[in-house]
Amino acid sequence: MKPADAQDLPSVALLGIPLEYGAGARGTLMGPAALRTAGLPQALAGLGYGVTDHGDIAAPDYALTADLQPLAERCRNVAEVAAWTRVIHDRAYEVLQSDGLPIFMGGDHSLSMGSVSAVARRCREQDRDLVVLWVDAHSDFNTPETTPSGNMHGMSVAFLCGDPSLAPLLGGRSFPPVPTSRVHLFGIRSIDAQEREAIHAHGLGCSDMRAIDEFGVSVLMRQFLEGLDPERTHLHVSLDVDFLDPHIAPGVGTTVPGGATYREAHLVMELLHDSGLVGSVDLVELNPFLDERGKSALLMADLASSLLGRSILLRREVGTRRPSLKPNGSNFMGVVG
Repeated sequence: MKPADAQDLPSVALLGIPLEYGAGARGTLMGPAALRTAGLPQALAGLGYGVTDHGDIAAPDYALTADLQPLAERCRNVAEVAAWTRVIHDRAYEVLQSDGLPIFMGGDHSLSMGSVSAVARRCREQDRDLVVLWVDAHSDFNTPETTPSGNMHGMSVAFLCGDPSLAPLLGGRSFPPVPTSRVHLFGIRSIDAQEREAIHAHGLGCSDMRAIDEFGVSVLMRQFLEGLDPERTHLHVSLDVDFLDPHIAPGVGTTVPGGATYREAHLVMELLHDSGLVGSVDLVELNPFLDERGKSALLMADLASSLLGRSILLRREVGTRRPSLKPNGSNFMGVVG
């Protein structure tokens, strides 16, 4: 039952993706269960959403086929990640054809190769402009040629932007690559050397932690949102646990000091909700094996609730555009390097 004061809200479609082959540390396959245990479905229902839980994707069979063989030397678990990417893409595409706002619960960040490629395919059919906000400590713009670790969760953005060497992962399925001009990295603070050069060369937008420290999340997020066309934009938010400072969210295998604070993270989510542009969401890299009494899972569930409208006071300006806080002539986008 919806609360008496709830506005008419869309439904939410939850899809669990228990994937851990793209990461360096095992345990993210338990992420969807931890988010459910932390009360995410109940929290969203309490906000007035109709919630449909589609359960978890079953682990697919995999094999190192000839099309994947060239990647095997540089990419860890490439056969497994390819099999998962294909089944995630197919299942996510099915979910996207319903009316619910999809939340893809992971699982490591390689799951976005399947989820966002499906979103891109659906946006092409609907003549919408897909914009991806990558909220993460890492840029995940490595390729098989540049990766120092071989972990495929670090190649997701490169795949989504159309890196040809990673195309075999999708097994012949077609999706429109996301233009680099429509990808924005937010909260970045750990980038490999060749990755840094590639970000500059390809022109990805980036608000790194230096920019956040200097100008604050409010100014940067509002500037990003004001650059989007509200009539055409489908905004996909891909939220990695390691965006957060490890003191408040230790349940991740790729901790990097100096992450977002509790209030910074909630403010980002609240501003995204106020924009009215969010059309799909990834919640990734939650590793309950590394967590402390569920604190990271609880925080991710709380952030998802803020992203979908929970606030301290009732606000009715959802979808409105706010006045710009950008000083004349200034560009607050962080410079990587």
